[in-house]
Amino acid sequence: MKIIFNLITFLLCTGIVFAQQTITGKVTDAKNNPIEGANIYLEGTYDGASSDANGNFSFVTAEEGLQTLIVSILSYEPHYEAGDVSYFKDLHIKLMESVNSLSGVTLTAGTFEAGDNSKVSVLKPLDIVTTAGAAGDFVAALQTLPGTTTVNEDGRLFVRGGTADETQIFIDGLRVFQPFNATPNNTPTRGRFSPFLFKGISFSTGGYSAEYGQALSSVLLLNTTDVPLQEKTDISIMSVGGGVGHTEIWGDQSLSLNTSYINLAPYEALIPSTQGVRWNSPFEAISGEAVFRSKGEKSMFKLYTGFNHTNLDIEQEDVNFDDYVRFQLKNNNLYFNSSYKYFFTNDWSLTSGASIAWDTNDIGIEEDKVNAKETSSHIKVKARKNFSNRYDLSFGAEYFNTNYDETYTDLDIGDFTSGYDDGLWAAFAESDIFLSNKFAMKLGVRATHSSLLESFEFSPRVSLAYKPGEDGQFSLAYGDFYQRPLSEVVKFEQNLEMEKASHYILNYQYIKNGKTFRTELYYKDYDRLVKYNTDMPQFNSDYSNAGGGYAQGIDVFWRDSKSIDNLDYWFSYSFLDTKRDYRNFPGKATPNFAPKHNVSLVTKYWVDKLRSQVGFSYSYATGRPYDNPNTPDFMMEKTKSYNNLSFNWAYLIDQQKILYFSVSNLLSFNNISNYQYADAPDMDGVYNRRAITPPADSFFFVGFFWTISNDGKSNQLDNL
Repeated sequence: MKIIFNLITFLLCTGIVFAQQTITGKVTDAKNNPIEGANIYLEGTYDGASSDANGNFSFVTAEEGLQTLIVSILSYEPHYEAGDVSYFKDLHIKLMESVNSLSGVTLTAGTFEAGDNSKVSVLKPLDIVTTAGAAGDFVAALQTLPGTTTVNEDGRLFVRGGTADETQIFIDGLRVFQPFNATPNNTPTRGRFSPFLFKGISFSTGGYSAEYGQALSSVLLLNTTDVPLQEKTDISIMSVGGGVGHTEIWGDQSLSLNTSYINLAPYEALIPSTQGVRWNSPFEAISGEAVFRSKGEKSMFKLYTGFNHTNLDIEQEDVNFDDYVRFQLKNNNLYFNSSYKYFFTNDWSLTSGASIAWDTNDIGIEEDKVNAKETSSHIKVKARKNFSNRYDLSFGAEYFNTNYDETYTDLDIGDFTSGYDDGLWAAFAESDIFLSNKFAMKLGVRATHSSLLESFEFSPRVSLAYKPGEDGQFSLAYGDFYQRPLSEVVKFEQNLEMEKASHYILNYQYIKNGKTFRTELYYKDYDRLVKYNTDMPQFNSDYSNAGGGYAQGIDVFWRDSKSIDNLDYWFSYSFLDTKRDYRNFPGKATPNFAPKHNVSLVTKYWVDKLRSQVGFSYSYATGRPYDNPNTPDFMMEKTKSYNNLSFNWAYLIDQQKILYFSVSNLLSFNNISNYQYADAPDMDGVYNRRAITPPADSFFFVGFFWTISNDGKSNQLDNL
């Protein structure tokens, strides 16, 4: 028996030895450099080892058949080898560096971010309300960034040789159809929205995402706050009006309200306009906004609404009339925007939303009347899948509808009506691909169809980014962009194509220790721009898409908030070379809104002893082209250079009360934006002219801002 027992034991031990397998190999990175300390093991077992200084590993296992070998180490993507255990010999395993969302490359070509949580941010949300001369208008603050052009008589965003109508604005991904207040000619407008309702801003000066369209030059994305931090009430008393805002929170639901009243009558009585303007009824506006939010365990619902009523009665100088020309305006605008986002457990998310706007204008020009009504809507759905931290895919579809009706009443002729109804479909798909912490790309396509124009357009979009070092990176972007011709044209003529622009962008950005440096080269190729043969679009004009042009230049931005205690400043410079043949131009020329050089310097300094923040902003632009009919050349003369030095002072009375003072154009530079020439020459054959200037050289503003909150600390300028 003993002999038999020993024999069985020997045979069993021999079988175990024969069943053991030795797993060997080497672990390296993508460049074949050995990786030390990687963990190598069979899934579901205790069999494993660590790689040595040369990346080699070896261990013995008794497992058989199909197994999964796992290789992992911090800073690299896990690696999986599946197969029969007997084949796990002399393996060469290359690990891919994991993508770090905090230190990895980002796609920045053409895009400026404003948000406290954005790692590519060059502005903070509160920069909008603390920039001297901006007076709380986000568009005015953005005009201190490179790529924008100072057009002081307009107030909207002119970007890289594009008209203001080539920039579109979105709230939470949905189109805003009339984002600016209505004003008379040559009087700057303001955005309709309060900056305090938004958590961040993304301003794309070109090469923007395939998710957005109908903009030849740029898009401005405004994102409302998801979850307010606390309940509070904001009260504003200003030299031009007043406002009140309140935020209420019920668990995961919240409501923010904001309303304001602006009336320039007291200001005009104290400091009347002196340059070619007489006010019968100064600018008056009532506006209100509300954001409702409901946060679920895996969802977020938002409802935004805004209302604005504007009324004014003005008389303006006109070179073609002996007396001033009367202009009356009543504008009503109502906007709704709702969005819903749901996060699924398998890394899918679904976003849907809709916006609708009603806008009416009742205009009087002397005895003539213009009544215009526009109803516009936008419906959108987007799905997004994160396959890994290296790759994600988003795709969606959207529908825009615009119904526009206008009636022009001439006392001598009668009524003339015009308008259109357009349904525009679009679909898009886009993917972010991170090949490593140093290289990433965004690939996208967009397809658009307009029922009004009966046209279909396909737009590729590509962005690349490479990070050679820890703090700097290069980015490239290319894209085709299409936009339907403006309402002033398609209300008369629909037999047209969409206008087109192609963008080419090279960007370098460096961020370290509170310092940001950006420089960007770009080229824009315009095609199919609308032309007509009359001074303005008319029902009997001849229209075509025969226009074209280009815009090219370089933008430079520098910001430093660390080198000097309590001082934050930024500097921007833009060089623009552009010509276009469009509208009624006889050939290619530089348009009036495109000066060749633009410079901005913004400073903000905290004076602790005075409990104050003092700011200066200086803007400079070279002369703007204009056409002098007394010479044979077209658009070859230029105005004098533009200068504007603005100042603000915010005094902290206590933690929640602020006294604010600002003055734009402190030195009262006499800026001229253009010239209006007479329609016909005088007896000597000379076309007389008048300079187009601001209604007043300078504008003074005084405001008192009071915040009432639970913590007793926050205020409307939280960085003070």
